[in-house]
Amino acid sequence: MELYGKVGAWMDDHKEAMVEDIKRLVRIDSVSRPGTDGTPFGTGCLRALEEMLAIGREHGFHCENHGDIVGSIGGQEKDWENLIGFWSHLDVVPTGNGWENGPFEPVVKERFLIGRGVQDNKGPAVGILYVMQCLRELKVPLRHELCLFVGTDEERGMEDMEYYTAHYPAPKLSITPDSGFPVCYGEKGIIEGQMVTEDRVSSRVVDAGGGNASNMIPDRAWALVEDSGALRRELERLLGQGGVAPERVAEGTGDTAAAAGRGDGAAGGMGAGKISYEIESGGIRITAYGTSKHSAAPHGSVNAIHELCVFLENMTSLSENDRQLFGRIGWLTREYDGEETGIAYRDEVSGQTTCAGTVLAMEEGRLSLTLNIRYAITAKDQENIEALGAYGVSNGLDWRLERNSGPNYFPKEHPAVDTLTRVYNELTGSQAESYVIGGGTYARKLPNAFSYGPGGMKESDEDREARERMFAPGHGGGHEPDEALNLRLFLEALKIYACAIVALNDVEL
Repeated sequence: MELYGKVGAWMDDHKEAMVEDIKRLVRIDSVSRPGTDGTPFGTGCLRALEEMLAIGREHGFHCENHGDIVGSIGGQEKDWENLIGFWSHLDVVPTGNGWENGPFEPVVKERFLIGRGVQDNKGPAVGILYVMQCLRELKVPLRHELCLFVGTDEERGMEDMEYYTAHYPAPKLSITPDSGFPVCYGEKGIIEGQMVTEDRVSSRVVDAGGGNASNMIPDRAWALVEDSGALRRELERLLGQGGVAPERVAEGTGDTAAAAGRGDGAAGGMGAGKISYEIESGGIRITAYGTSKHSAAPHGSVNAIHELCVFLENMTSLSENDRQLFGRIGWLTREYDGEETGIAYRDEVSGQTTCAGTVLAMEEGRLSLTLNIRYAITAKDQENIEALGAYGVSNGLDWRLERNSGPNYFPKEHPAVDTLTRVYNELTGSQAESYVIGGGTYARKLPNAFSYGPGGMKESDEDREARERMFAPGHGGGHEPDEALNLRLFLEALKIYACAIVALNDVEL
């Protein structure tokens, strides 16, 4: 395809400038922190929004700031009935632990750009801007107008989209570059809330915590317990005198697992975790280590909260009450399909409901576990909520619903779905089909919206070898430590995007 070649040459010429623009955004810590510093979602999110709009102006687009919450980059006058909007977000998930490089100190190593947000979703935001500029400079005729929108609260709750859709018009068709290719036409519903123990732990348990965000499987969880001779002796017996450094911690198939009563590793097939302890002024800190993944696809991760709680449940030096309370949380985090809470469900459209415990906290002596649930599109949300409440009542837990974001379903029969899928397959030689995800994107908050790339590109043998050489398991992906963007694949994805936009000339919005 002639256009593909022209776009490829243009992208190659602008690759270095694009990488530098992405770095400008990645250097900003833009975790959404609402209500801080007098800004909607924190100073970092506002700085990222202002920087993105500055980049847009530098590239010759008209940019608008909508309430310090959402930005738009496109033409000054918009025909909303003929407008295709691309929706990216500039907020990021918390950094977590285990980074080899500073999460906000972007660096290129071999073919990868590394830093928090390079995949999700600062890189794609800049990439779409360059696609729009490329089509403009190549003078490619377009039937539909284009505009890039950037938000600042996608990862936390999408209040930015609720604000925007309440105050401003929406494009006729909206596409979010926040998934894998080809078209993602559906998203599971999302329920978030807390299971809180009705009883309190004893004063010996000073504090406990774990996890950084609701949509991340935690890779670390801890409990600070009042020092005692009995506790020290039991920990020394299980883990060695003086504790075990994180890089040398006992594997779950050894003494740690035996202490927890599960010699075959973590329950539910989630894999073996690791435990260490250290003595400090406030007591003894017991820490569990796992592997993080996005909570929309949690299988294969090791939930550190589960590892911690099951270990503590089997500590004979703790009181029976404390052991039981930690055991309830440990039991609740033993699997990811909702079997325990009675919400397990699968449909042909979107697959299995998932239920993950992601954040552990203490509230006035009560243990609190955040549940992040991605329910199948045809599941009944109210039935799920009622089942969670009933589970809590039966197990000495108080269920507190925080939010329920309904699923998104864009008609699979819409010609845009077939067109964009066909373009992807023709340019890559694939036979991929449109699909549904468990993740949540802006598409669920916008009318006539779906997701399309830029992820999911097929890696070459060289790509895989480089990834395996550079990144430890559980590193390099979105929401993971050392989040990395394969620049070769990213440029290929942008070429596909440009050709797909032109192909939409033949589609009625």
